[in-house]
Amino acid sequence: MDTVKSALQVVQARIATAIQAAGREPGCVELLAVSKTFPAAAVAAAANAGQRAFGESYVQEALPKLAALRDLSLTWHFIGPLQRNKTQAVAQHFDWVHSVDRLIIAQRLNDARPASMPPLNICLQVNISEETSKSGVTPDGLSALAHAAAALPRLRLRGLMAIPRGGVDAATQHAQFARLRALQTELIALGMPLDTLSMGMSDDLEIAIAEGATLVRVGSALFGTRLIPIH
Repeated sequence: MDTVKSALQVVQARIATAIQAAGREPGCVELLAVSKTFPAAAVAAAANAGQRAFGESYVQEALPKLAALRDLSLTWHFIGPLQRNKTQAVAQHFDWVHSVDRLIIAQRLNDARPASMPPLNICLQVNISEETSKSGVTPDGLSALAHAAAALPRLRLRGLMAIPRGGVDAATQHAQFARLRALQTELIALGMPLDTLSMGMSDDLEIAIAEGATLVRVGSALFGTRLIPIH
């Protein structure tokens, strides 16, 4: 799929330009290709163009895709809301989870992570806009969750993730991303070596990078309009 390769080059150029504009070091931001709802062939096309990290949100859709592409040595991130009954499959098949927002989810992931595998990398999802309809730990509850999750031996707490309020102006976008960065800074000051800020998507990655994102989650700009998901 040449279209995927071309789109990947465009997104990589956007990231590089945003890094330069922010005065940050080249290569400091990783691209996570959000492949949820797209077929294994689209992932393979992006992988053949050099992309290695992919994000999925639906366990039933993802597992056959992971199996079909197991020979490509890709890194798989689970980025969707995580129900308790899905934690075992995610812990056994994924390298990262971005959507840990409750201690029970962290505990279940820890208990289900095979000892033969490296610790599962996790990000805590923060509801920085404090919307009642949105998942994520509240900023006030973040420190307690972070300390509890960091103590679990089969997990490795890497950073924070957020999906800010949509449909707002650029200044508000900047403020929301800056708030997540400030929360990360507070946890680092408490002795937690967090290295990941998972924030920014196709429409706002430049603003996220300006505010310190280290990983941006991009789907539609790479693969086009989403297909109907398989739940």
